[in-house]
Amino acid sequence: MSAALNDKALERATMRSVSWRLMPFLIMAYLLCYIDRVNVGFASLQMNKAVGIDPKTYGLGAGIFFIGYFILEVPSNLGLEKFGARKWIARIMLSWGVVSAAFALIGGPISFLVLRFMLGAAEAGFFPGVILYLTYWFPAVYRAKIVGIFMVAIPVAGLIGSPISGAILGMDGVLGLGGWQWIFLLEAAPTLLLGFAAFFWLTDRPEHAPWLPREQQEWLIARLAAESRRVPKVPHQSVWKVMTNKYVLVMALVYAGAAGASTSLALWMPQLVKSFGMTNFETGLVNAIPFGIAAVWMILWGRSSDKTGERVWHNALPLAWMVVAMVLTFFFIKNIWVIIPLMTLIAAGTYASKGPFWALSSEWLGASTAAAGLAQINALGNLSGFFFNYMIGWIKDETGSFPLAIMPIAVVATIGTICVLVVGRNQPRTTAVPAAH
Repeated sequence: MSAALNDKALERATMRSVSWRLMPFLIMAYLLCYIDRVNVGFASLQMNKAVGIDPKTYGLGAGIFFIGYFILEVPSNLGLEKFGARKWIARIMLSWGVVSAAFALIGGPISFLVLRFMLGAAEAGFFPGVILYLTYWFPAVYRAKIVGIFMVAIPVAGLIGSPISGAILGMDGVLGLGGWQWIFLLEAAPTLLLGFAAFFWLTDRPEHAPWLPREQQEWLIARLAAESRRVPKVPHQSVWKVMTNKYVLVMALVYAGAAGASTSLALWMPQLVKSFGMTNFETGLVNAIPFGIAAVWMILWGRSSDKTGERVWHNALPLAWMVVAMVLTFFFIKNIWVIIPLMTLIAAGTYASKGPFWALSSEWLGASTAAAGLAQINALGNLSGFFFNYMIGWIKDETGSFPLAIMPIAVVATIGTICVLVVGRNQPRTTAVPAAH
């Protein structure tokens, strides 16, 4: 067997070992993260009436999550780099698990708003922290697929969480608690358990991995070290200069449209589906359809990006078809047989773009600026969730029109599509992943 074939076999074996060790745990953690973030969408079907929350207040609460998230995002990622991923990710999970369970204590609009802010602050840093963590373990050529696999937890959260939350609402009155309270209590418990497990399962870097055979460990350390010597678009700079770098700000704008659509679907679609006269459980089943299809498409799209080495168009095209689907909702909002496929196109667009997006972002940043840069992109991009969700609640309350309420997202996504094409027009292709034999 030639040295080249030996190297390829070693690479495949190494990446298989790393993937099976880390990815199932991280996917499950992000699945729970997203369920705990958006389960308020289903809880609202009972909670809003029970404690007196109107659409404007609900929209504000849905969005205020991202204010706490924004404030602590960059400091949290710098903390992960300083203290290590194992301790920091465990700390984040335990924090948001406790706050999520406390939602069962909501007594009115004020406590709802305070807890939504606290949940965002507690969760801050988890997602960009994991994206940073993946750069410690996966060479650039694997990242679109790996990030896509990791982020498939978002649509899967909708696929699994929707029918589960719909069913839990049926526990209304058990032990004197509302069904919406049981949603928060039961769905926070797995987060707390997995948070404790993170202390024992995660490993900070390849050089600290006793579970990785020595030959594989040495290959991975050498490969990542070689990549770190490449010159990125964003060179080593102070944290402030990284946070204000033009590439970081442009990518944050690109991400804003996708992030806004993602959270808006999760927080508002249950109410849209319920408006067609369905029961809570039926709403959960129908609400799961767009997320299930989007989960499959997300993995296929990330794999396509890695196979071709192309990042820019794999970012732009999903955003473009998402915008088209949003505009079409004006014409079919009363027809559930058309509106669900349109919601599926929106979900597929927002989720398919994520793997190639974070692969492109991490390639532009490089190792020395990744901690601050990835956190800033995620923080600014997700800050759109505050404005979009508040605007959806306000516009929907004033006009009763869901299509009109989501038009600000369509506008930002259109601008983001243009920006990524312009700024990334000279982006070289990444070397394709070697085919498995």
